[in-house]
Amino acid sequence: MKKALIITYYWPPSGGSGVQRWLKFAKYLPKYGWEPVIYTPLNPEANTEDPALLMDIAPNTEVIKRKIWEPYSFYKSLFGKKGSSSDGGKHIKANLIGSDNKGLGHKLSMFVRGNFFIPDPRCFWIRPSIKYLVKYLKEHPADVIVSTGPPHSMHLIAKGVAEATGIKWVADFRDPWTEIFYFKHLELSGWAYKRHRALEQSVLDTADVVTVVSRKMQEDFAARTTTPVKVITNGFDHADFGNATGSDGNIPDIGIGKRAFSLIHTGIFVDNGNPHLLWEVLGEKAADNPQFKEDLQIRLMGQIDASVLQGIEKAGLNGNLINMGYRPHNEVVLWQQKGEVLLLPLRKEPEAAAILTGKFFEYLASGREILAFGPVDGDLAKALQETASGSIVDFYDKQATRREIDRLYEDFLAGKGKYDNGRKPLSDAVMRYSREYLTGEMTKLFE
Repeated sequence: MKKALIITYYWPPSGGSGVQRWLKFAKYLPKYGWEPVIYTPLNPEANTEDPALLMDIAPNTEVIKRKIWEPYSFYKSLFGKKGSSSDGGKHIKANLIGSDNKGLGHKLSMFVRGNFFIPDPRCFWIRPSIKYLVKYLKEHPADVIVSTGPPHSMHLIAKGVAEATGIKWVADFRDPWTEIFYFKHLELSGWAYKRHRALEQSVLDTADVVTVVSRKMQEDFAARTTTPVKVITNGFDHADFGNATGSDGNIPDIGIGKRAFSLIHTGIFVDNGNPHLLWEVLGEKAADNPQFKEDLQIRLMGQIDASVLQGIEKAGLNGNLINMGYRPHNEVVLWQQKGEVLLLPLRKEPEAAAILTGKFFEYLASGREILAFGPVDGDLAKALQETASGSIVDFYDKQATRREIDRLYEDFLAGKGKYDNGRKPLSDAVMRYSREYLTGEMTKLFE
């Protein structure tokens, strides 16, 4: 069996969206004749932990963990979260980069982040990792090297190892580098901007193939390099949803109670992805229609920015809110299948047109209706149309937001959206996004 050395910052028991892509690729690689070897930090800075994800790692998978030093004790003194879970989340800022908070402390933290830690705060792990892996590969040969970023320091590790060993290298971008939405918020000096761009270009030009998760990213990178740039989207693991059912194929009761017009959001809910008009529309409709007020349920799972909770409160919907906090991934997929509507806000940034979040694909696999917010002509809009899985409205279009809520509630009342307590077959258009299928596409590039 051939070997693929995978350099990734995120690996279980760390939780969150950054873990899923290569955890799932590694799970299915052996089916296609490839053995994954994981290189990852021993002591990463993890916002969340999800030990249940360890179940997706085959017992014989080789995982190399090496200690990393990150300057977060200093960085967090400038850029740390305020408040704690004990205050009900009222003062928590979920992912401050690109938020509406533009105070001096925020700007200073962005300046430090962008100008001193290039390409990111994991940069101090680059040289020791190159030295270690070059020696390791002499004794344990691999057929291909994979780096996945962000953090993009992983690409610079792979670049150094590939240049020293001559092993073919796949640079996998889960998000852009200098074209990501928050790059413009980093308060970069002219020198730092050029340094970021030069390092990015060196990765694009040196890798044997570049993989990206959306068509817009592919267009942007292909215009800058002669290296082949291929789209391998994120996806869903059908097994996650199969394992979430009982022996009779039905989803077990997880305490959702009586049937409700439930709007569910899972994962990080950030400030500049807060759909303010949605809360306004829901609040107005609830004030006008007592039955809607009684039926409505807003269920949030994950790290929720204070602005989201404040918007819901301002709309008079605290009585309709169930804030569940962080939940294990295997529980999240159960809730995704129980909701009437799954909320998928992108960010209020032009770069969001190129984003297909990992959450979108899990939502797809649930078979539930998706209500997205973001660019109506972006990659997500196209994917929603191709898969007939939901709709997207502009963050600032109140009329369209009201129209979609009215439509979805009418479907709820008519029973059209009611879950039938069984697994619905997924269309071929949706199955193209299964992790197993996508792993096969990735191994074609390895070959």
